[in-house]
Amino acid sequence: MKRIDGRNFDALREIRVTRDFVPSAPGSVLIEWGRTRVICTATVEDRVPPFLVNTGRGWLSAEYGMLPGSTDRRKPRDGRRGPIDGRTVEIQRLVGRNLRNLVRLDRIGPRTIWIDCDVVEADGGTRTASINGAWIALADCLEDLRERKLIKADALVGGVAAVSVGIIEGAPYLDLCYEEDARAEADVNFVMTHDGRLVEIQGGAEGRPLEKAQFDACWDLAAGAVPRIAEIQHRTREGERFA
Repeated sequence: MKRIDGRNFDALREIRVTRDFVPSAPGSVLIEWGRTRVICTATVEDRVPPFLVNTGRGWLSAEYGMLPGSTDRRKPRDGRRGPIDGRTVEIQRLVGRNLRNLVRLDRIGPRTIWIDCDVVEADGGTRTASINGAWIALADCLEDLRERKLIKADALVGGVAAVSVGIIEGAPYLDLCYEEDARAEADVNFVMTHDGRLVEIQGGAEGRPLEKAQFDACWDLAAGAVPRIAEIQHRTREGERFA
């Protein structure tokens, strides 16, 4: 299959990351993943959920939303008319639990780190772009806490990256845009640590059941992409911060 943008089957879309995009937040980025654009911020609240009161442990939670103009047809704001959209709840839980895997919550004290991912433009892969951008924002936020001597030790224990792989006409393709995703027979999101360990797999077949050989090919594509994404994340964090 010839891809819409001419990419090879194993190529990522162009990725651009602007660090410190929201100066008022201790950690923030604008991540542009092809035409998908997401603002990710990490902020701190000096309280924890009731089940963690008096334990000395902290918490990390995430919220996700798509701005009304992020799609071709206006998307109503979540919660304005009825309950929050089920897809929104699913994605914000995905972001939260995957980032919690990389944080020593016993080291941040009785605080909650809030990760907010707001989609400015959606062209496929919004959840994976959110995770990738949010990890950078989280790392900067934790560094800020340590520099201000609010935490004593580094609470971040590793890196995490996410990417989607889809099956189209029986063949695997990395990092689907929206038009490709709409045609896919299966779409699988992989979340992995920077050193290649699995954190979560989310996805399923939409046209026909996925063969094991096809799944293995998807895994291989994702595992090959994670080091490339991790390099971008680390290179972003090594750059100079804005004054």
